[in-house]
Amino acid sequence: MQNELNLLQQEVTRRQFFRRNATGIGAVALGSLLNSDLDAGPADSVLPSHFPGKAKRVIYLFMHGGPSQMELFDYKPRLRELNASPLPDSVRGDQRLTGMTSNQKSFPVAAPNQFQFQRHGESGTWVSDALPHLAKVIDDVCVIKSMHTEAINHDPAVTLMQTGHQQPGRPSFGAWSSYGLGSENQNLPAFVVLISDGSASRPADPLYARLWGTGFLPSSHQGVNFRKNGDPVLYLSNPSGLTDASRRSMLDSLAMLNQRQFETYRDPEIQTRIAQYEMAYRMQTSVPDLTDFSNESEQTFDLYGEASRKPGTYAANCLLARRMAERGVRFIQLYHRGWDQHYNLPSDLRLQCGDIDQPTAALLTDLKQRGLLDDTLIIWGGEFGRTIYSQGTLTSTDYGRDHHGRCFTMWLAGGGIKPGISYGATDDFCYNIAENPVHVHDLNATLLHCMGLNHERLIYKHQGRDYRLTDVHGTVINEILS
Repeated sequence: MQNELNLLQQEVTRRQFFRRNATGIGAVALGSLLNSDLDAGPADSVLPSHFPGKAKRVIYLFMHGGPSQMELFDYKPRLRELNASPLPDSVRGDQRLTGMTSNQKSFPVAAPNQFQFQRHGESGTWVSDALPHLAKVIDDVCVIKSMHTEAINHDPAVTLMQTGHQQPGRPSFGAWSSYGLGSENQNLPAFVVLISDGSASRPADPLYARLWGTGFLPSSHQGVNFRKNGDPVLYLSNPSGLTDASRRSMLDSLAMLNQRQFETYRDPEIQTRIAQYEMAYRMQTSVPDLTDFSNESEQTFDLYGEASRKPGTYAANCLLARRMAERGVRFIQLYHRGWDQHYNLPSDLRLQCGDIDQPTAALLTDLKQRGLLDDTLIIWGGEFGRTIYSQGTLTSTDYGRDHHGRCFTMWLAGGGIKPGISYGATDDFCYNIAENPVHVHDLNATLLHCMGLNHERLIYKHQGRDYRLTDVHGTVINEILS
């Protein structure tokens, strides 16, 4: 009876295997997982892309909360004349508003009068005085001013941006990248997450682990969250009294037991578990070396700023991201919190920009000097933008802004992106898109293209349906590709 049950379990798993991996890249990814050398793979052991991609890796600088486009990149000089005047109903239209401003009696235009704009670089790109360091390297950047999303609250908006769907449960962008391209370094995770808190005093908006999760993809593609205190990764150090030799012996015995389980049940997650144990063992050596900044020069610390000496800051995470890029980490996700300026925007936005301006410019400069920018794709932006009208009381020195998904700004640089250009435009009120709209799905399709992945072919079958990062949408924006 037991043998018949085992055979039935094996048959079920075989059906699952062929159903889930009907698409080519799924078969390649899982085949690589099942047949890989679990002790150590070659450093260049990566999966084939759909076509030659210019970006070998991604550094995603996510400004959690929604930076205001009017104060940073989308210069609208006419707004100074319209300050405190009511936003015309014809401009606002039938837009869905959040519960924070839907009951306001008036919607006064809040001009960004405390922020000065100038053209910078040979490209003549408009940049605010809140970002003086980034302004110096703006010719390396492509500014997209016509981003839009249908999500108007943080969690669904961040979830859409990171997973291609507003509801939880889908794989994250980093997980899709790991699944599609594999890893360049078998001693470090393919997907790493770093989190920093902004200087603006804000309630800590939650960042759930599902934002760097795998959803229904194999769990080996999960993002690994590095901590700022103690061991960067939990349980990386051996417990007191356990030697490296003892740990090696324990893992060998555990791998043998898991292999027996796999031979019985044929569940691919068992092989994933073995591989992750081996990765953790190798990370005991690779991670301390990665996070040890003692060999960085004083010139490097000067470039990134004094805060780069303090673990867990945005500046330190930017420097750590460069070190990861050098070591072949495929997808590096930085979250910087504190951009949800519903009040005290003029002061708090400058604090946030003070956190990120110099380190971000330094990251671009550092990668370029080391010959890494051409094949490293840099992404900067948040889950949406801010409203041109003031939330709450508008004064001559203070105001706030609500969430705004109809138009906002992001920028890209590096692998596969045309530098020194601005793409898309908004209306005079920075409220609606005037030309070249770019939806979240279009952005993700374009980013995957830079990595050599066709967003329509990067598919995983789950519960009888083909899924992809861009769902059934997305168009590659060829005009911004180099």
